[in-house]
Amino acid sequence: MPSSLRIPVTSADHISGDPDAPVALVEYGDYECPYCRAAHADVQLVQKRFGRDLCFVFRHFPLTEIHPNAEAAAESAEFAGVHGRFWDMHDGIYENQEQLGIPLLLALAQRLGMSERALQEALAAGLYEPKVRSDFVGGARSGVNATPTFFINGHRHDGPFDAESLSLAIEATRAHARV
Repeated sequence: MPSSLRIPVTSADHISGDPDAPVALVEYGDYECPYCRAAHADVQLVQKRFGRDLCFVFRHFPLTEIHPNAEAAAESAEFAGVHGRFWDMHDGIYENQEQLGIPLLLALAQRLGMSERALQEALAAGLYEPKVRSDFVGGARSGVNATPTFFINGHRHDGPFDAESLSLAIEATRAHARV
């Protein structure tokens, strides 16, 4: 039986699109995961396809044992979020994943008009670690054990995560929501 999303979407989440859209796509992802990078492009296509009918939520699930830069990347995205630039940092990290490390994160912060020093201090202090940890724990409670893991309207999507497969699953959910 597919698992369900245990932690509901709230205003504390990073939401792209209309929070009241008929379909919510939640991703638990890891910024150093090559599959998440591939899914990032597919999610962007899906967002364009469904427009206002879809809200996309990204939650952190850094697999630090195999991806040593994933935690710092997640915390850097949270830092950017406080400055209203979460999605810009999110996109920048995935678009430059092959260079992922502290130098890239600092360069992205600077490019987005944020203080490199403030980011360094936030990372050193673990300022955003509790938010990243909270996402991770919520994912684990929801049965997430790999990245990326998607939920569509609270139900785990265990199929492929290419744009066409996600679109078909979203369309089915959207059609069911209209009934």
